[in-house]
Amino acid sequence: AILVIVAGAFARNVLGRYLLTVGEGIFERTPGVRSLYSAIKQIIETVAVPSSESFREVVLVEYPRPDVWAIAFVTGKTKGQVQSIIDNEMVNVFVPTTPNPTSGFLLFFPRKDLIKLDMTVEQGLKMVISAGIITPTRAEGKAAIKVIKTEAQSE
Repeated sequence: AILVIVAGAFARNVLGRYLLTVGEGIFERTPGVRSLYSAIKQIIETVAVPSSESFREVVLVEYPRPDVWAIAFVTGKTKGQVQSIIDNEMVNVFVPTTPNPTSGFLLFFPRKDLIKLDMTVEQGLKMVISAGIITPTRAEGKAAIKVIKTEAQSE
């Protein structure tokens, strides 16, 4: 039984890592797929880091004109030159395109102009990818946020 456990751990860790590395190499050398794969991988790695401040808040913003609203993700506080020339407290907001959320627009909004939504980033991304077909209710969003907060506190 111990031999089976050791073999399983080896296959999962060593062989699994090798196969993942080979698969990534294929994706990274395939024209057309390479740019999409690397963009998606970078976004997932950024979002998956629990300590990361980016992509932690789903908001509504008036974009591209007044009385038209878009779902967006707060990616951080605006800093540097952009913040220094604007009096309001600004935040970086990423407005993704549908159905490919790896493309979109980086916009700078005053914090006061954002409407926070009760949904997780995952729920927000599903909504964007599905073009609004998958839309969580407020109760579903609050429940999912509560689960994430509970998991974060137990770590």
